[in-house]
Amino acid sequence: MHKTKIYLIALLSLSLFRLEAIAQGAPPLETLQLTLQQALEYALENNVDAKNARLELLIAETTVKEELSKGLPQIDGSFNFNYNPAVPILFVPNEGPFGDPTIDADVVPLRLGVSYQSGLGVTASQMIFDGSFFVGLRASKTLRELTEYDRIKTENDVLLTVKKAYFGALVNKERIKLAESNLTRIDSLLDETKAIYEAGLAEKIDVSRIQVQRNNIYTQVERSRTAYEISKQLLKIQMGLPKEYDVLITETLAELNPEVKLNQLLTMEGMPRVEVNQLEKNLELVGLDLKNNTVQYMPSITFNANYQRSGASNDLSNVYDSRNWFSSSLLGVSMQIPIFDGFLKSARIQRNRIQQDQLKNQRLFLDDNISLEIYQARTNLKNDLNIMEVQRENMALAQEVYDISKIKYNEGVGSNLEVVDADAALIESEINYLGALYDGLISRVDLEKALGILKEGIND
Repeated sequence: MHKTKIYLIALLSLSLFRLEAIAQGAPPLETLQLTLQQALEYALENNVDAKNARLELLIAETTVKEELSKGLPQIDGSFNFNYNPAVPILFVPNEGPFGDPTIDADVVPLRLGVSYQSGLGVTASQMIFDGSFFVGLRASKTLRELTEYDRIKTENDVLLTVKKAYFGALVNKERIKLAESNLTRIDSLLDETKAIYEAGLAEKIDVSRIQVQRNNIYTQVERSRTAYEISKQLLKIQMGLPKEYDVLITETLAELNPEVKLNQLLTMEGMPRVEVNQLEKNLELVGLDLKNNTVQYMPSITFNANYQRSGASNDLSNVYDSRNWFSSSLLGVSMQIPIFDGFLKSARIQRNRIQQDQLKNQRLFLDDNISLEIYQARTNLKNDLNIMEVQRENMALAQEVYDISKIKYNEGVGSNLEVVDADAALIESEINYLGALYDGLISRVDLEKALGILKEGIND
């Protein structure tokens, strides 16, 4: 029931799209002829997920540069200009060297500064030793490698969905051909039966029975056409093809389902799976995080340098007079020595070790899952090949039964009901064969994924 609702909603959406295009006088879509190979190559370049995966790789490369910059000299320049409307005053006792007998008070006000001040300076620092820097640089490169594996995994997912969408569209295209062929056959039978009825050699119910069958087949043709349009829209979305284009599939199911290749898949050895590489890189990253937390027990050493020119005056016009400007500089080395952090680093190290154990467990589990996935995919493909052969034989038998029933009916020794039943059985056998052919293709794709050879034959 749920699938039926989804189908009806998709059908309604497609119908509204057509009506809107007609109402707006939209130009006809440009048709793009596609083979499976072309569809896959286009998807790798234009699918949204594939494009974002490549952009993510560029982000990872900037992360490497960001980490590398931490080990290069850090230089900053500064400029300041200050105006003191009221210069700060310091009070000192009115005695001793600061005493002023002309002031009738026990304190003397001294102005500390001038009205205008300005300065220029350059500050530089250079890391001499920091264990975290070297670990961080290695971690950023490992992250870049992990992002590359993520890109490959994303492209594999794109290939998987595009292949299945392509096969779905191809099956619906084949169903249209079969349905139209069946409609032609039943129309011919209907015309013959009407002629026999008009000659008084058949009953009205014979004509009605074939008319009912004809209406059912016509409905099947229309449903197949609608399903084909919907499946093409899905294929376009998976490929990243703009809606301004229509697609024309130029291959057949038989061309894409050679039994020789299917049988080769059953004995093929698997390639290393990208999921394993992803897990290995995650394990390496956790190891680097553990190392980073460990080296933070070591001191860090930094070289610092500063040069500054300062000037001041009570008169704005004399602030930048060279006589009022003076230089200062500083060179130094600083060392930070960690003493006690409340066991923070110790807790982080313990967490890293637990994370390593988790990833090692996942690694073993992943190996078992891949083996099971290959076994299931091979078993499903074997079963589908057997079913395909049975359905092919069944379709040939159904065709033979229909031909015999038609001959008997034409010679007057068979009934109209036998022909209608034989026609219905032939249609069912054709649909079942198409379904078996499609299942074989899907099982083939699943086995290619399990073996890690989805990109075989695809240009990078």
